[in-house]
Amino acid sequence: MRRSLARVLAVVGGFIAFAHVLSAQPAAPGRAAPHLAYVYPAGAVRGSTLTLTVAGEHLADATLAHFNGPGLRARLTGYERPLTQREAVELREQVEQLRQRRSADAAKFTAADAAKLADLQDTLARRNPNARTPALAESVTLELTVAPDAPPGTRELRLATANGLSNPLVFQVGTLPEVTAPVVTATSAGNAARRGQAPIAAKRGPPLAVALPTVVNGQILPGEIDALRFTARRGQQLTFALQARALIPYLADAVPGWFQAVLHLRDSSGREIAFNDDFQFRPDPVIGCEIPADGTYELEIHDALYRGREDFVYRVTLGELPFIRSVFPLGAPRGSTPRLALTGWNLPATVLSVDTSARPAGIMRLSVHRDSHASNSIRFALGETPEITEPDSSDSPSPALPLPGIANGRIARADESDAYRFTGRTGQAIVAEVIARRLDSPLDSYLELHAPDGRLLARNDDTEDKTEGLLTHQADSRVACTLPSDGDYTLVVGDTQHRGGPEFGYRLALHAAAPDFALRVTPSAVNVPAGGHALVTVFALRQDGFDGPIDLALASGARGLRLDGARIPAGADSVQLTLSASAGLAAPGPLTLGLTGTATIADRVVTRVAAPCDDTMQAFLYRHLVPAAQWLVQLTPRAPGFRLAAPERLQLVPRQAASVAIEMPAAGPPLAQVTAELVNPPLASSFPPAAYKAGHSSSRSPPNHCLPSPSAPAISSSR
Repeated sequence: MRRSLARVLAVVGGFIAFAHVLSAQPAAPGRAAPHLAYVYPAGAVRGSTLTLTVAGEHLADATLAHFNGPGLRARLTGYERPLTQREAVELREQVEQLRQRRSADAAKFTAADAAKLADLQDTLARRNPNARTPALAESVTLELTVAPDAPPGTRELRLATANGLSNPLVFQVGTLPEVTAPVVTATSAGNAARRGQAPIAAKRGPPLAVALPTVVNGQILPGEIDALRFTARRGQQLTFALQARALIPYLADAVPGWFQAVLHLRDSSGREIAFNDDFQFRPDPVIGCEIPADGTYELEIHDALYRGREDFVYRVTLGELPFIRSVFPLGAPRGSTPRLALTGWNLPATVLSVDTSARPAGIMRLSVHRDSHASNSIRFALGETPEITEPDSSDSPSPALPLPGIANGRIARADESDAYRFTGRTGQAIVAEVIARRLDSPLDSYLELHAPDGRLLARNDDTEDKTEGLLTHQADSRVACTLPSDGDYTLVVGDTQHRGGPEFGYRLALHAAAPDFALRVTPSAVNVPAGGHALVTVFALRQDGFDGPIDLALASGARGLRLDGARIPAGADSVQLTLSASAGLAAPGPLTLGLTGTATIADRVVTRVAAPCDDTMQAFLYRHLVPAAQWLVQLTPRAPGFRLAAPERLQLVPRQAASVAIEMPAAGPPLAQVTAELVNPPLASSFPPAAYKAGHSSSRSPPNHCLPSPSAPAISSSR
């Protein structure tokens, strides 16, 4: 039996969905779910067995390592953490007692005493409680076996404890031989004393000899420079591709928010023959270099600011391996067989035919193989509207772009611009957007819309796409406009940084304004006690003015789970919901869930699937929705908390009271006071519902609407 407690809440807003978990007391310490900071090494070759170190916090009772995808099996083998202050004091007392015994009578100081003293001193040095970052302090070791037929590619690793499932970490399964430097953790010998100290000068360790091709796993500590030594022949086209930010996208307590790796390639005399600190617009560096002479070479790796820490983890691939720099066009109509022009190093061909007949519309990934070695993969878009390709000649007239339609083009030279014309009607609401950075192009675009008489109607440089949680420099352009007259309009695309080249491709999409939405749900791992509940947040990424309510529902197969308050109200961009688990629900491992949202848009019912992600902080301030492969629920044994027993939705009226019931466990201490509060309350108590809705929605007016200026410079030629 459960008790019920009625409370009256003073409310100040329009339509609010209740979704808040109530608690009369703070959670007990030490009950937090695990959080992972890094895994080392962050990948392995197929057919290998190795030791993994996973570091983070709240890992003490880890019971399970969870990978998505087949072919990986892990067994937990160890756990270590820094000492608490009390434990350190006790060990220092034991050390002092042993030293006094040795000083008093060295003859009676046995070998066992000496071994114990050395062990205590080593423990104090390694597990120093004063030299640690809590987020990296604990570590778990795993014995990992990768099956010989495990599919290569990127996986997600999570740890489970009695208190729930962790956030995911990137782990890669490869096909090349791998070399791994010894791991460094918060409790590694000699590490505690040097962590957190700014280096006086960069220090270069002895080079590690490797044979090509290979993958090398390493970590960078403060001021360190890692060096890899190898032999190469004259004329070899070698690629050196490092992954650091690709492994750990965001660090909450570091600027710019990730390990900014740098590569130097030097010959045997130390002369630098190649350098890279990022590749195009991506922070992870890549070098492609033709070797000038037979001999020994070294690849140096360090942080751009000579920072370092245990979570500055990298994987670098070295060898005569294929690497795609660019593809053109960046997309094609779904069901077609386009011939794509490739640029890069060690490619099997410069033209690639792709059969898209069995592919759905959206983003696919392309890669090529040479001598059984796979290249990097790049994004390629498949559309469902008519497409054109810009003319090869700069003297050609502006091509006609259908509406709706997509133009495939590229800014081939510095200070070049491309122009496209389309026919529009008075009052027609259109949207045009450049898709380039989102397809791995370095183009930093601008987009202009010109009227039939040449007037500039709209211009945009950067527009944020919140669905791209890993893209920190949002450089794609978008304009939306209601056309003022009938006639032929012109769209102009260029690069704001006055650059160009074969890799500066883009897709220019033109269509009528189409109100729509996308959904994101966080966190990607929800830890729910059986018979209890947990909070999840669903974000509505609204498009082209859609402002209506969105009804949410768990996908089929979520038996025993319930979602309360499952609606994103009109005008809201997010909502917190309560996910509840029935008391009898049990599962041996994580449950995979799905979430959908349904809305009515212009008399049409639209359903979208919510993509799982994690709300991640970058550099103390910025937040990003980082995508995850799965939305998982882990059942935990924690005691259930309190929940609202109100109707699924409650209409709240300004300056009036509403009564709700609160359910609580039948067992437990008596409660002197229970405090409830609304999640995301309205902005102002004086707004009536209609005014609140209008005021809220108007704050999201796009910055790239039609310009009010009646005059603007006319455009010139099409190139």
